[in-house]
Amino acid sequence: MIKRMFDILFSLVFIVVFSPLLIVISFFIVIFQGTPIFFKQDRLGKDHKKFKIIKFCSMTNERNEKGELLSDIKRTTRLGSFLRSSSIDEFPGFFNVLKGDMSVVGPRPHLPSLSSEYQKDVDDYFRRHIVKPGITGLAQVSGYRGEIKKKSDIKNRVRLDIFYIENWSFLLD
Repeated sequence: MIKRMFDILFSLVFIVVFSPLLIVISFFIVIFQGTPIFFKQDRLGKDHKKFKIIKFCSMTNERNEKGELLSDIKRTTRLGSFLRSSSIDEFPGFFNVLKGDMSVVGPRPHLPSLSSEYQKDVDDYFRRHIVKPGITGLAQVSGYRGEIKKKSDIKNRVRLDIFYIENWSFLLD
């Protein structure tokens, strides 16, 4: 209950304080990328329930001559690259926190397809789903953020996620 109260209070304060920035970023996305402003994608949350994560849009919907989407690298705009590298693209996730799908701090949620893949490589992977996923987590602040390039990346993330779950305290958050 304390964690949920913190999540709600922190998210409300964050959204109010940063609302001018959220509006400016939305304006720049429309000017430089067009619409939509937000990107929604299925992720797995607590108890393996799917939810739609909300982020600022950082890519175009460009397709090749066959109608297939171009690679993420080719579709990411300069503004999108900045939003991602600064993690500003995650700011709309505070609406997920208010809704109750996420927490401010917890294991980062993965795509359902990646969760299936990772659970084959990492023991106890699904233990991450006994708590709400977070906008940030112990793994991210410990340097394990971004693309998974090798198996040790996901193993270290899960190790830190499980440590967080087993040792959660208000001070750890």
